[in-house]
Amino acid sequence: MTASNSLRTLAAGLVLVLSTTAAFAAAPAPTPFTATYQVSQGGQVIGEAVITLKSAGNGQWVYSNQTKGTAGIAAALGANSAETTKFRWNNDAPETVSYHYSMDAGFKTKQRHTEVNWGTGQVTVDEGKGPMTYASTPGLVDRNTAPYAIGLALRSGKQAVALPVAVKRNVETQEFKVTGKDAVKVPAGSFQTERVVRSDNESAFNAWYAPQKYPVPVKLAQSDGGNLELQLVSYKSEK
Repeated sequence: MTASNSLRTLAAGLVLVLSTTAAFAAAPAPTPFTATYQVSQGGQVIGEAVITLKSAGNGQWVYSNQTKGTAGIAAALGANSAETTKFRWNNDAPETVSYHYSMDAGFKTKQRHTEVNWGTGQVTVDEGKGPMTYASTPGLVDRNTAPYAIGLALRSGKQAVALPVAVKRNVETQEFKVTGKDAVKVPAGSFQTERVVRSDNESAFNAWYAPQKYPVPVKLAQSDGGNLELQLVSYKSEK
């Protein structure tokens, strides 16, 4: 794999990894946390991802995913990516208010900014080439908070969920379902998990959740785009 492909895989794959919300019944309010993941490709560790959830006050929350290349080409070229979502807690579920993505791979940079105006029902996406606007959908999330929203759905007992996700030009309905139960061992420990796939595109998302312990996956594998795998190293609730 070329340096460019490896960096694209690290940045884009991690984005999709941690890429879902709908109205979930009686979900508890968010609890701030920090989750750290080991990122591997082809069995080799290439990076680290740190996900945090913090209160922004006034019923809003900030969900951040900071990824850094720590080995191989990704480290040599200083490949880093960052995603930050502000969401509101509405009808016992997250709804995206804004989303920002940036990737710096030394010789290449990329960014995307998304704003959701819930007053006018409009989504605006700008990648630096001029804004694009389209209609929002109730329960809208972005690719950064999708895995978190899936975890909340599993915690409330759902076995399948269709999520409206804001992508570049439109709202895309992404479908996820539980396909089995697996024993999984990761650096954070051993867990009995529920295996979740994206049923409308199975190569795009395969994740293992222990939903009564954590709202995010303990393991995630993505074959589309470079065989990336994330494994949970630590999880800390912030009181």
